[in-house]
Amino acid sequence: MKVKFYGATETVTGSKHMIVSETGYTILLDCGLYQGNGKESDEKNRHFDFVPEKIDAVILSHAHIDHSGNLPLLVKKGFLGSIYCTPATLEVVEFLLYDSAKIHENDIEFINKKRDKRGLPPLEPLYNSKDVDRCMKHFKTVPYNAQFHLDTSVSFMFTDAGHILGSAAIHLKLIGKHHRIVNLTFTGDVGRYNDMLLKSPSKFPQADYIISESTYGDRLHEEVPDAELHFLNIVRYTCLEKKGKLLIPAFSLGRTQEIVFMLDKLKNKNLLPDIKVYVDSPLSTDITNIMRNNVDLFNEKLQKYIKVDPDPFGFKNLKYIKTREESMALNELNEPCIIISASGMMDAGRIKHHLANNISNPKTTVLIVGYCSPNSLGGNIRNGQKEVKIFGDYFQVNADVEIIDSYSAHADYNELLKFLSCQDARLVKKVFLVHGEPDAKLSFKEKLNANGFQNVLIPQKGDVYEL
Repeated sequence: MKVKFYGATETVTGSKHMIVSETGYTILLDCGLYQGNGKESDEKNRHFDFVPEKIDAVILSHAHIDHSGNLPLLVKKGFLGSIYCTPATLEVVEFLLYDSAKIHENDIEFINKKRDKRGLPPLEPLYNSKDVDRCMKHFKTVPYNAQFHLDTSVSFMFTDAGHILGSAAIHLKLIGKHHRIVNLTFTGDVGRYNDMLLKSPSKFPQADYIISESTYGDRLHEEVPDAELHFLNIVRYTCLEKKGKLLIPAFSLGRTQEIVFMLDKLKNKNLLPDIKVYVDSPLSTDITNIMRNNVDLFNEKLQKYIKVDPDPFGFKNLKYIKTREESMALNELNEPCIIISASGMMDAGRIKHHLANNISNPKTTVLIVGYCSPNSLGGNIRNGQKEVKIFGDYFQVNADVEIIDSYSAHADYNELLKFLSCQDARLVKKVFLVHGEPDAKLSFKEKLNANGFQNVLIPQKGDVYEL
């Protein structure tokens, strides 16, 4: 039995981990896109370091594009097996993959116009909508806490990871020679305890090996009550004092709904100023409707809240924007407002247009509410760069930049330790740290060691370990 690492090793994105049983049955845990590094990411995304047709099955932890986004290319290059996920993940991943295809098609069209002027041949998008059509036929759903057999040597179970709607930790049971059993857990992305919307991450069975995320392995999040006051102060300063626009780049799945829910609560408490709020993302609108139809996956507090306010994602002065024309009209809007728009890392989507039109205006505030890859546009703005490149042009960053990390859907290091505390550390043979920047992984390794996990490894891309 072996585990091979093909992504989310040196970086946070591009999740891909291969498990090979003693019978040769081969599983790919996630098949995500690298994000945030321009041409370097595009090159990595176009070339797998394995043969897709030799993969027997894919098990998908959740729908985020850095975990699911390269599945259409996997199918395009010869993968013939099934892709397993939770029912809620299937609902949202379809929207995300079609949106991803549209982004690739639009980006290539823009690049090819420039290449044509230089006499260069056109490039092909990573994949298109027809590739997503073919990919979606491979999906099969498995509910939480149900043991599912892939073949005589491999079975798996999903447990709730509390990260986004439908997210799961994956627990593999591998049977080898002489009935030797190996239990391996892949945490996927671990969510927050006391999340605003979702249930807390579930406990999981004892594992021999753990592949653990470590995105915030070196930091703690701001307490939510403090963050809510911080947020309200930012709204008041931007919209009432500066009379400007508050731009909130947010992932369409999870983060957008959290921000809208917080605004809904402030509105119900009569604390929110009388200003317009726009969610400018067709994908966010579609995902929000899916969230409305999955209230059984919400935590107990939100289910009680819904009994008083049936729609936690809608209130007076809130408008969901779908058409391009409505989105462009926001740039002409000369009044204080809040614009929530995708993508969260600011490397794609409508948020780039809003930044290009507003980031040089000192009346504007950009509020960062989640993780941004260091080399992404969001990472550059978060790190304090005074000039950034958007659509090939340079813009001065005269806007205020604020950061609230407590709305991250990723557990901080205390929450990761809490998630792993259901394990007897003495029985865990190895913990592999992935999905984190180098400093975060090194810091989290020290914390795991201090909590009894003695054999903690930080694999590099291409590393192979025997189980």
